[in-house]
Amino acid sequence: MLFIYDASNSMNARWESGSRHDVAKRLMSETIDSLQNKPNLELALRVYGHQKDYRKGQDCDDTKLEVGFEQNSGSKIISTLNRITPKGTTPIAMTLEKAGNDFPSCPDNNCRNVIILITDGIEECGGDPCAVSRILQKQGVVLKPFVIGVGLDESFRQTFKCVGTFFDASNENVFKNVLGIVISQALNSTTAQINLLDVNNDATETNVAYTLYNKSTGLDEINYIHTMNNAGVPDTIYLDPSTKFDLVVHTIPKVEKKDIGLTPGTHNLIAVRSPQGTLELKPSGQILSEQPWAIVRKTGEHKTLHVQRLGTVEKYLVGAYDLEVLTLPRTKISNIYIDQSKTTSLELPPPGLVTFMRNTPGYGSIFVYEENELKWVCNLSESSRNESVKLQPGRYKVVFRPKATHDSKFSREKEFTISPGASLPVKLF
Repeated sequence: MLFIYDASNSMNARWESGSRHDVAKRLMSETIDSLQNKPNLELALRVYGHQKDYRKGQDCDDTKLEVGFEQNSGSKIISTLNRITPKGTTPIAMTLEKAGNDFPSCPDNNCRNVIILITDGIEECGGDPCAVSRILQKQGVVLKPFVIGVGLDESFRQTFKCVGTFFDASNENVFKNVLGIVISQALNSTTAQINLLDVNNDATETNVAYTLYNKSTGLDEINYIHTMNNAGVPDTIYLDPSTKFDLVVHTIPKVEKKDIGLTPGTHNLIAVRSPQGTLELKPSGQILSEQPWAIVRKTGEHKTLHVQRLGTVEKYLVGAYDLEVLTLPRTKISNIYIDQSKTTSLELPPPGLVTFMRNTPGYGSIFVYEENELKWVCNLSESSRNESVKLQPGRYKVVFRPKATHDSKFSREKEFTISPGASLPVKLF
């Protein structure tokens, strides 16, 4: 936990029982003293605006790590706060940038790096504290900083909301309470469970991947497969309460929940409606590797949700779907309803194998009869003499003209019918 303390000249201004500096350092010292001997906690202090008097010229590099990270460093921080004198300017962006290098390395990636910025003024050196804060968070250097405004002018408060989680300390009592809240949020574990609700709003859905995105950085922080524990309830996960999250549950189609805020130090329930059923596409009389694929769309929509191979089973959200199976010709099935926790099974008749025999290469097309209208299915190879094509059962016509001829009247046509799983030779000479 890195305290960044504003020791610019404005901290000498009168505030309640003394100057802003006197009040802030007294209340900070009381809080820091209470953290002595706390396990797994290292404190540090960076100060800005305390090394050069603003009357001798603005120094935008006036920032220094006064106490580095170590356990039980509270007494060092308190004595440092007691000896510094506010006198300089306010280089917040530069200070945050330097602070990114203050934290020790964490090889096991099990550390939580927290910044608590205490200030009474805004950036005075032309930097962009918001941009620096975003970079630190995206790089995973720190969690979203806490910012405590000490007697800030009303017009300045909005400036800090993009830097971190902002708390307004309008008087001494509020400052003390806010400091306690910030410390509590930084130290206490905040837990959550993702409840995936079925059609009855019971948390029975599970075994599906989900992602939690940090709302501030846009980066994915958690990627888990949803799990039920031994008690039959969703697993407990640990989250940082200082930021908001966007949740994506990777069902088909996906389910999203935006702007999830957490209550610090408690167990939070995050509920998302995601009722699912199962679609089984039975194999169509062929080996699995040769089974056709089915395009799955929500009924009445054109967007492809998924492609599922015949011979497989997949879960979908409860609702109606349209299928387009990539057979020859394509098989379209509308309004397939997926029901809660049930399996909907579909089976297509196996295709037949039609072998087109020619004594010369040429141009050809296959058509299927649909209510006495010819619908194009596919073209024949221009270079082959014998060619086998898998076709769904039905009534067909093939039209063919040899390459060597240059007159349409040499076109040949032949009608044929193919049965499920049958083999049929069709001579085009």
